[in-house]
Amino acid sequence: MGYHHVAVDDIDPEPDRPSTQRSVSGATGLERLAAHVYEVEPGEEIPLAYHYHDEQEEVFYVVEGRLHVETSEGEFAVPAGDAFVCEPESPQFAFVPEDGEATTAFVVGAPAVDDVHPHDPDES
Repeated sequence: MGYHHVAVDDIDPEPDRPSTQRSVSGATGLERLAAHVYEVEPGEEIPLAYHYHDEQEEVFYVVEGRLHVETSEGEFAVPAGDAFVCEPESPQFAFVPEDGEATTAFVVGAPAVDDVHPHDPDES
C-alpha cells in the first residue's frame, strides 16, 4: 500500500508550459494516471497545442474561475464546480480567454501514456 498527502503549492511548476502546471502524479510517482493542477491566467492555455489522444481519457474539473474548451463540436465554457470530459480521439484545446478570469483546474488523464497528436481544426 502507499499513500501520499500532497501540498500542491509545494510542487515545483513544470517548466516551459503556457500556464502553471503542477504534476501531482509526478510528485508521487503515479504511473497509470496523469494528474495535474493548472493555474491559468487570462490569455493562457493548458495544452501546448490543440490536440487529441489515441487512448487517454481526460477529465477537467474546474476548481475556480471558468475554463473554455475548444472542440470539434464548438467551444464550451465550464464554470467552477463542473467537469469537462474528453474521450480518446476527441480534439480539444483548453484555455482562458483574454477577457476571462484566473482559473484553477484539476486535470486527470488515464492511462498515463504519451499518445498526444496535434490537431488542426481547419483540416476537420
